[in-house]
Amino acid sequence: MTSNVNTKTRFKVVDLAYIGLFVALMAICSWISVPTAVPFTLQTFAIFTAIGLLGGKRGTISILLYLMIGAVGVPVFAGFKSGPGALFGMTGGYLIGFIFTGLIMWGITAAFGKKLYILAIADVIGLIVCYAFGTVWFSYLYFGQINAASIGSSLSMCVIPFIIPDLCKIGISLMLVSRLRKYISE
Repeated sequence: MTSNVNTKTRFKVVDLAYIGLFVALMAICSWISVPTAVPFTLQTFAIFTAIGLLGGKRGTISILLYLMIGAVGVPVFAGFKSGPGALFGMTGGYLIGFIFTGLIMWGITAAFGKKLYILAIADVIGLIVCYAFGTVWFSYLYFGQINAASIGSSLSMCVIPFIIPDLCKIGISLMLVSRLRKYISE
């Protein structure tokens, strides 16, 4: 009986360690930044890798904790920004979109399995959802309205320049996940 309790406790500690590790990875990846209207960072790489290696539940929890830590003032966002102003500012929709990315990826892998091609599809769909949420958010805050012109301008500033780099980040994440997944306990 005691060993069973210790095993459950150990897995909870392992879960917390993995989640903490990926929160730190998200922060580090956000600091590797090229400043633009929407900063070019490696955050999405960390998001894809977290879900791919940790699974939907632990990966999404790590995304939520990352955003919460940034919201309370720890400088974990691009450009070492933090606080509600960064989270709810013009590019905050992309940050909040990470939650939807995690939930979408979690749902897809839960429904269809964790094969690498399923994860690739989940990554792409999750990225599209993040783009959509962030673009509508940016259009509203930057242009003060949401219409075809503001969405088109927002897409040209905030999405189109990032498509190829984000697809490359998905590819690198999938390679990393395929090699490391066997070492991560469920």
